Amino acid sequence: MAAVVKVEKTGEFDQLLTNAGSYLVVVHFSAPWAPQCQQMHDVMTELLKDPELSNVKFLEIDAEGLAEISQKYQVIAVPTCVFFKNKAQIDRLDGAKAAELTKKVKQLASGGSDALSSPAPPTKEDLNTRLKTLISAAPIMLFIKGTPEEPRCGFSRQLIQILNDKNINYSTFNILADKEIRQGLKTYSNWPTYPQVYCSGELVGGLDIIKELVETGQLESELKAGGDNNLEERLKSLVKQSDVMVFMKGCPEAPRCGFSKTLVGILGETGVQYKTFDILTDEEVRQGLKKFSNWPTYPQVYVKGELIGGLDIIKELKEGGELESTLKGGN
Repeated sequence: MAAVVKVEKTGEFDQLLTNAGSYLVVVHFSAPWAPQCQQMHDVMTELLKDPELSNVKFLEIDAEGLAEISQKYQVIAVPTCVFFKNKAQIDRLDGAKAAELTKKVKQLASGGSDALSSPAPPTKEDLNTRLKTLISAAPIMLFIKGTPEEPRCGFSRQLIQILNDKNINYSTFNILADKEIRQGLKTYSNWPTYPQVYCSGELVGGLDIIKELVETGQLESELKAGGDNNLEERLKSLVKQSDVMVFMKGCPEAPRCGFSKTLVGILGETGVQYKTFDILTDEEVRQGLKKFSNWPTYPQVYVKGELIGGLDIIKELKEGGELESTLKGGN
């Protein structure tokens, strides 16, 4: 019986797409630690039994193990399913949406796509509200391709390098992760390219403007004052955003380091509700919180605004049988 094919190597993935020809190929980007991925795997296994879907191939990729493929197709969380025909991407589905996966597979396998349901597009007013909130989310906001650790274009990489060299704190938004924001911000700001730099909610410009400010010696006066304002107040607000607050690399669905992944697993066993903040998306918070908490590493766990500690402390509390009571003390 046909089975979901687990892809082990990048070259193998390319070959499988080539061999599939005009067949529909469903690629499930997953992670072994995420139960939602098992659910999607089970759905695909059932779909393989449908004789009407004999022209569909199902592949599964470890999103972290083959990170270069994940990055190529902008996979930022698991589960994500990407659909291909003739080696070209034709659709995608983000999240554990079993019913929608089944519907998409059957529709695309039959050669159609017009009937696929999709969320109603946001109104211009809703989008502008989102954009205003985003550009004011930090004193200095960068809208770049990728992240500070992994810029996805040369212009973004140069901008990050300049601000890091000048010790200017900033926050970032990866415009590759949100097409709505990527397109909407161009119109909103009347600036057609990326990266874009905002200070106190106002557009400063792109890389060329930043370079001009460096050459004239005005960069620090233009940005740094705004970046340094109210950081401590912002951190105080962030650590109290939830009774249990976790500052980690990545998100619970897609941790970006082993320590964060282990922590999420432990917290998941307690059943305690918590919120997270991805410190990889915000250099200002990432650096500032180390000083604020006098704790040099991540992840960090807070209960009612008070630092509990990192992974080692959480492990000790678990071994001592005190973890749930410590966390629930914030609820």
